[in-house]
Amino acid sequence: MPLKTLLLNPPSFENFDGGASSRWPATREIESYWYPVWLAYPAGMLEGSRLLDAPPHHISADETIQIAKDYEFLVLFTSTVGWSGDHGLARAIKAANPKIKICFVGPPVTTDPDRALNECEVIDFICRREFDFTVVEYANGKPINEILGLSYKDANGVIQHNPDRPQVEDLDAMPWATKIYKRDMDVTRYNVPFLLHPYISLYSTRGCPAQCTFCLWPQTLSGHAWRKRSTDDVAAEMKWAKENFPHVKEFFFDDDTFNIQSARTIELCEKLKPLGLTWSCTSRVTTSYETLKAMKEAGCRLLIVGFESGDPQILKNIKKGATVEKAREFVKNCHDLGLVIHADFILGLPGETKESIRNTINFAKTLDCETIQVSVAHAYPGTEFYDFAKKGGFITNENMQDSGGHQMAHIEYPGLPTEYVMEQVHRFYDEYYFRPKAAFRVVWKAIVNRDVPRLYVEAKSFMKLRAQRNKAARAKAEEKALKAQESVSMNA
Repeated sequence: MPLKTLLLNPPSFENFDGGASSRWPATREIESYWYPVWLAYPAGMLEGSRLLDAPPHHISADETIQIAKDYEFLVLFTSTVGWSGDHGLARAIKAANPKIKICFVGPPVTTDPDRALNECEVIDFICRREFDFTVVEYANGKPINEILGLSYKDANGVIQHNPDRPQVEDLDAMPWATKIYKRDMDVTRYNVPFLLHPYISLYSTRGCPAQCTFCLWPQTLSGHAWRKRSTDDVAAEMKWAKENFPHVKEFFFDDDTFNIQSARTIELCEKLKPLGLTWSCTSRVTTSYETLKAMKEAGCRLLIVGFESGDPQILKNIKKGATVEKAREFVKNCHDLGLVIHADFILGLPGETKESIRNTINFAKTLDCETIQVSVAHAYPGTEFYDFAKKGGFITNENMQDSGGHQMAHIEYPGLPTEYVMEQVHRFYDEYYFRPKAAFRVVWKAIVNRDVPRLYVEAKSFMKLRAQRNKAARAKAEEKALKAQESVSMNA
């Protein structure tokens, strides 16, 4: 028997989106949770293991510590914004269960393993990049100095970095994540506002060949080499999932980029069509009309698309590999076919100005996608964007979130204060969703999908937070005006 292993997506801020598979770890204005897909694979290879996804199941730190007492080996998926809190939790777990071995995985330990091992004395080792087999080999008793992709401190306290582990190539040999969901998780706890509820997410590929400078996952975890499961294996898992989760309304392919290869996508669609599923996926704007048509006919409902910016120069700066014109053509094709789009935008990318922000807001409104997400540009360590921002002296602080876990601007360019960028994020949402057409569409979709109760809860939460932000903004403006008045008086 392997070591009794607990794979943990740790508790954090209230409504924290999580680090285990969230592309933008942050507390959301509307409660939403993504699946910790990465942890599901080693969980499926270790008999007697458990995947504990604390945030959506509302499991507290104290409860997590009690649960960990029954285990011999802890694998904790950490994130940049949850770093210090995860260290504190690990120390408490070790104090309660001194014999437990603790391993950290995730982007921060890949980019700076020395920091992890030096800052948190209770970490026994860390796994760099893809950690599936690194974790499994340790749990099965392989000597620590022989395990690829692992870093640790030796008996003399000297940090040792074992050679890198090759990326997983045979994805068909990996366990099905959905079987771990069935075993360990309550899928009704997972909510994303623009997906039907309940939903399930999984991967059909790993890696992304795109070179977007800001994107965390390919640069720190999954890599740029695109590896794919066979269409037979994906279709077989979907068939099993449909039979075992009859109450699930939608399946989501959370690949870095799902439909990057047209022939493979069309082949998979032919095998999904007979299953009668409703599904969604990530997409790039370079996807052809023929591919989109095949997806729609096979049950695809929605695409998450990273438009990022409406400014052509910024798209070039971030190596997006897309144009504004291509984006418009893509959106027209989707809408002609009846495909829904959730559009992602980022403010504060390299080259951003007040004018380019206005261009992006106007661009988004002309695209008129069904839903949007607006994020602040975050320079994660290990990305090309971070190196650019660090070299240029644009990083004002290393904190990407406030005390409640909400995203904060931490990059400031000349003439573009961080406060202005945050104000524009809120303005972006207001201008977009308070258009009569957009507001009516949201309500109508909720009625059609029989999702009115969830819309009510989400709208109430959004409006409450909006009121709090407006109140805080007014208070800040009044404080600034008062200070300016005092300064004038003193000078006089």
